[in-house]
Order: sequence, then C-alpha cells, then structure tokens
Amino acid sequence: MRRLHQSAADPAPLAPNAPLEDSALTRAGRMAEGTGKILLLACGALAHEILALKRMNGWSHLDLQCLPAILHNSPERIPDAIEAAVVKHRAAYDDVFVVYADCGTGGLLKARCDALGVEMLQGPHCYSFFEGNAVFADRAEDEITAFYVTDFLVRQFDAFVTKPLGLDRHPELLDMYFGNYTKLVYQAQVDDQKLTEKAKSCAAFLKLDFERRYTGYGDLAVELETVAQR
Repeated sequence: MRRLHQSAADPAPLAPNAPLEDSALTRAGRMAEGTGKILLLACGALAHEILALKRMNGWSHLDLQCLPAILHNSPERIPDAIEAAVVKHRAAYDDVFVVYADCGTGGLLKARCDALGVEMLQGPHCYSFFEGNAVFADRAEDEITAFYVTDFLVRQFDAFVTKPLGLDRHPELLDMYFGNYTKLVYQAQVDDQKLTEKAKSCAAFLKLDFERRYTGYGDLAVELETVAQR
C-alpha cells in the first residue's frame, strides 16, 4: 500500500502568509538570537517547541537559527542548506547541533553532518522523536494506516495539507490521498483544548478516526538537555 508522503518527509510547504507563533523565525529561517556558545540549527517547524524548551529550562547559552519549513517540500535540499548554515555560523560558536531528524533525506543529512563534524537529532522524522523513537518503532508495524499530526501540523493543517493537495478545490481527491488511512493520530506537545478540537476537525475532514496522544516534547527535550549540558 502506498502511503501519503507524510511520515518519511513532512508534508507540503508553509504558505507565505500562514499564521504561526514565532512565524518570522519559522518562515524566513532567521535569526540566531542571543549570544550563546552553542548554536541549534533547526527545522522551522520546530521553532515554537525549541523556544518553549529554552524558556522553560533557561538555556540562554543556546542560540537558535531556523531554516525555512518549506525545505520539507524538497528534502533533497536540506543537506546543502544545513552545510551552508554550518559554514556560515560555526566560527562564532563552540558547538553546532543540527535539530533535524532524517526528514526524508534517505541518510544524506546524516552523512553530510558526519562530514561536517556536527551532531544531529536522532530519528526518522518528528512524529518519531516526539513520541519517542523506541516507542514509535515498536508501534510502526501496527500503525501503517495512521496519519500523524503534531501541534505544528494541526496549526498549519490548511497550509500543509488541505491547500497543497488541492482538497479545498477538489474534495473528490480525498479518497485518492487518504483512502488507505484509518485514523489520524494527534501527537500533542502541549495540553491545549483548542488544538485538540482543531485536530478532531482535521480528522473529521479527512474522514478518519481520531486518537490523541500527549507526547510532550519527547526525545527532542531529552537530546537538547544533553546538548545544553555540554
């Protein structure tokens, strides 16, 4: 069965005017804020979560530079974008950590990071590391028909799913894209009733059963804590 190109590489690009907290950081891929000693080079789709972890833990020595979330529409471009950012910024920092999983690059990002001498986040994609890579791997065989969404994707559902797939203009395409799925699994990073209700509406729109799992920040928090302790 052919799955929608969703879990191996995140869905379609962020619309230029899509609303999102910290949207400038996420869309434009800017800016290393602060004067920290360690630089986090991250996917723009993780900006909200990383900034929340920085605030909660007082990680003022970690600076954040986000690459545009739109790169997930062309994952083959991610390694070059990461290399360019590492080359540009590494002289100003004691360490650089890449906050991307494989994200559909087929191992190319890991190979590039190894060549650059920088470490990266473990896991195939955000659906895995938010749930916990070990837990996600254990469930993978039983959830081949699950469509996963995170807080980011719930907020950006129209920009990343509805409009890029043309479902707003051609609802008859719904079965072609989602006919092999049985449920939508909402991996919640925060306990927000409004987001949960929106996730339920996404499942209803896709005609899928709904399941909510509170994951928190999962392995993202664990790995960034390790980086912060360096």
